Amino acid sequence: MDIVAFLKSQFICHLLICYIFIVSGLIINFIQLFTLILWPINKQLFRRINCRLAYCISSQMVMLLEWWSGTNCTLYTDPESYHKYGKENAIVILNHNFEIDFLCGWNFCERFGVLGSSKVLAKKELSYMPIIGWMWYFLEIVFCKRKWEEDRKTVMKKLLNLRDYPENFWFLIHCEGTRFTEQKHQISMQVAEAKGLPKLKYHLLPRTKGFAVTVQCLRNVVSAVYDSTLNFRNNENPTLLGVLNGKKYHADLYVRQVIHMVIPFWHTEVCSNWLHKLYQEKDAFQEEYYRTGTYPAVPIVPPRRPWTLLNWLFWALLLLYPLFKLLINMINSGSSLTLASFAFVIVMASVGVRWMIGVTEINKGSTYGNNDNKQKQK
Repeated sequence: MDIVAFLKSQFICHLLICYIFIVSGLIINFIQLFTLILWPINKQLFRRINCRLAYCISSQMVMLLEWWSGTNCTLYTDPESYHKYGKENAIVILNHNFEIDFLCGWNFCERFGVLGSSKVLAKKELSYMPIIGWMWYFLEIVFCKRKWEEDRKTVMKKLLNLRDYPENFWFLIHCEGTRFTEQKHQISMQVAEAKGLPKLKYHLLPRTKGFAVTVQCLRNVVSAVYDSTLNFRNNENPTLLGVLNGKKYHADLYVRQVIHMVIPFWHTEVCSNWLHKLYQEKDAFQEEYYRTGTYPAVPIVPPRRPWTLLNWLFWALLLLYPLFKLLINMINSGSSLTLASFAFVIVMASVGVRWMIGVTEINKGSTYGNNDNKQKQK
């Protein structure tokens, strides 16, 4: 093992990375709080500022994938569509099979300059999470309780508010509603059989109502829908812990552009049928990938932009100096209480880091879609 790989695997490095992320994130959240005074005065300025502030947080996660682990992400797409990416508003449909698929989605956004303004449809619980959840609140992210009767009006209101958004944005949506597991897949296919829908081999049955409302509300804002399917070569099973340890993965992302005007948004049932057909096609693409190791499109590797690394280096220089100075002063003091307090902080930081990583783990994911939610499958 070379020295760089050895250092990347050391827990002290992980603690420093998480320290920078947590402290910088809380500072940015605090600044975002003060931007609220701009909302009644100049809403568009508020939005532009928060796009930049949000980028300072989310780009640190992308930096880990791009620069720390060195993960390669090959894009398979139509060259004509490639030149439009980042230059138009779009809805991006993502499969939800891997622990770091959200990170690859952010990486896709970063390569085309829309990471700071990207939107998602997220569960309500995430809005209470410091740093990421609070960042999303100021980005006007659409949160839902996963109870459609309660969510419908709120989701529609939030989506309609995006009609005058001043920045190009991508709205990322996992139509399956939850991450793929064998248990959830079995239950989902039981629902498909009961409803007379074609069964899927590699995906869960998509939740169509949220997608239909998204398309209806954003139809005059977005120019296209991007159907994207993510896979990893050589049966790699990527994890956030692996990324933090500097492990290099090889991702393949297939993206095809669907002009949104061909989507039958005017009728929910027809739109639902359209989405089910799309997922049958996604299943076929998955089948072909597992068989051939490639997608039916031109492979392109979008160049890395330096801004994620430069942003992280800025925060590292800003925050590590006072930390090291504090540590030296604590050690020089020789106080048993001070050293015990420092050890306690280290232990708590270790627990915090493990908790943050655990949020992304498949075996600790939400129970949404499991047997107790079977009747709620839409």
